[in-house]
Amino acid sequence: MVKKGLLVIGIIVAVIVIFGLMLMSSYNAFVNLEEDVDQSYAQIENQLQRRLDLIPNLVSTVKGYASHEEEVITSISDARARLAGANTPQEEATANSELSGALSRLLVVVENYPDLKADRQFSQLMDELSGTENRISIARKDYNEQVAIFNKKVKRFPGAIIAGITGFDEKEYFEADPKASEAPKVDFEGNE
Repeated sequence: MVKKGLLVIGIIVAVIVIFGLMLMSSYNAFVNLEEDVDQSYAQIENQLQRRLDLIPNLVSTVKGYASHEEEVITSISDARARLAGANTPQEEATANSELSGALSRLLVVVENYPDLKADRQFSQLMDELSGTENRISIARKDYNEQVAIFNKKVKRFPGAIIAGITGFDEKEYFEADPKASEAPKVDFEGNE
């Protein structure tokens, strides 16, 4: 009888130890995945900051040639400020789309100023900005891939139970603003 009781206690202890090890292993996996998501997000922020740093130089170069294009320059400055003040991935994605639209309008305006297009500083800034746009796109893709991996673990069994117990929640994707698929509207009436 005593041996049976010790066997039952041994089995219960073994089950508790196995469950504890599974919980610890799964928790550590969540921590690692969350760090991967955070690291990927930091890369997006790094590239967005690089872009924000380039824009004032670009705007000041354009102002020298196209000072009467104040509306486009103001829209870039406003969009830049919104991006700098964004706090969540979705706010950053929306502000990023607004800034991209404003920069697109600037490029249309630049077409009217051949001297500006030929300016070496402007060309160099545009090349840097283009490279940064490519890096933002790659960083965004990498971030969204990490979020997908993390969110799958949060949603799947047994991860859903462990995530609920330990407080891990789904992460937001860095998605483009729905308006980003619309072409910017440019009015050439005032430039003729």
